[in-house]
Amino acid sequence: MLEFLRGIQTLQTGIDRRLLAKQMKRTINLLALAATLSLFAAPALAQTPACDDAFKTATYKKWYDNRKDHQDIAFQAAEEYIKVCPDDAGPYALAIKKFYDAYKAANNANETKKQFDDAVVKKNYPEQMRLGKLIIASEPDNSAAYIIMGVAGLSDPNLLNDSSQYAKKAIELIEGGKPFAPFTTKDQALAYLNNAVAKSMLKSAPADAIPYFLKAARYESDLKKNPLLYNDLASAYGDGPIATQSEEYKRKFTTESPESKLAVDNLNQLIDRQIDALARATALSTNPANKKALNDLLTGLYTDRNKNTTGLDALLAGVLAKPVPDYPTPLTLPTPAATPEAAPAATPTTTPAMTPTTTPAKPTTTPAKPPATPAKPSPSPSPTPATHKA
Repeated sequence: MLEFLRGIQTLQTGIDRRLLAKQMKRTINLLALAATLSLFAAPALAQTPACDDAFKTATYKKWYDNRKDHQDIAFQAAEEYIKVCPDDAGPYALAIKKFYDAYKAANNANETKKQFDDAVVKKNYPEQMRLGKLIIASEPDNSAAYIIMGVAGLSDPNLLNDSSQYAKKAIELIEGGKPFAPFTTKDQALAYLNNAVAKSMLKSAPADAIPYFLKAARYESDLKKNPLLYNDLASAYGDGPIATQSEEYKRKFTTESPESKLAVDNLNQLIDRQIDALARATALSTNPANKKALNDLLTGLYTDRNKNTTGLDALLAGVLAKPVPDYPTPLTLPTPAATPEAAPAATPTTTPAMTPTTTPAKPTTTPAKPPATPAKPSPSPSPTPATHKA
């Protein structure tokens, strides 16, 4: 019995070894098959074509045939040509590279314009400035980009100084006949652009801001009825020439003289312009608190100038019916008339005549009076433009 069991065990051991050997062989075969299959399954990598005459001719033809009607295909051909033959300087390469650069620049420009338009819609003023500068770098006469950058500072004061430089260029382009879009009328565009330039100078150079405020107020636009425009104009007069000439008067005059009186007259001309601007701001204001504040300021200034308030109500009632007055022409002292010299007596050549009785004319002693009304001043820097019709 024991021998029988040992025989069975020996038989099983032989079977197990044979099965194990076959299993290992099968595994090795499977691994080899997997390796073979993986070689066939690997992607076939495209071979880079050689930069030979056949490639150049075929690729050039593909580009040439599509360069007008299918420029996207032409660009692909150009891109492939430059990749395969980067050092080629032949006529094919020159034509293709020129097209490639122009097409890529146009695509970049179109993308920049799209981003610029998005910035306008979203009222992202810093982005308008950044992208607008990229646009005008390749399109120096793009008036729309200049206009949008020029007025961006009116909405974002942090950009005002930079923005105003583009406003000046936009004014130049529009006055030279370039389009005024996105504004609906030429006057509307010029009013806002001049206002932007003026506001950029209001604190640093108020006297220089006045001509731009005056222009902005004279164009036919909704800005013409904005009380803030006239409040800024009044501030420019007060902080600019009125402040300067008041300090000069205090420094130069301690007693009354013709020169001191002239200085007062010139100051009063400026104060009258400031009163006019404040009256317009007051008349146009619809906010009760603002209207009261403006009216109080106007009343005080008017009283100081005229010693009473007589005529103030009439001024407020009719000021908007009158044109905005020009910057005043400075008054000067009249030049005294020259004193004529007496003619010398004639020397007789024959028998002396009787003692002459002619009396020489007396010199004029009273200087000519200055005109009662000074000549109408010319605007600075230009006269009121004609009303634009869309």
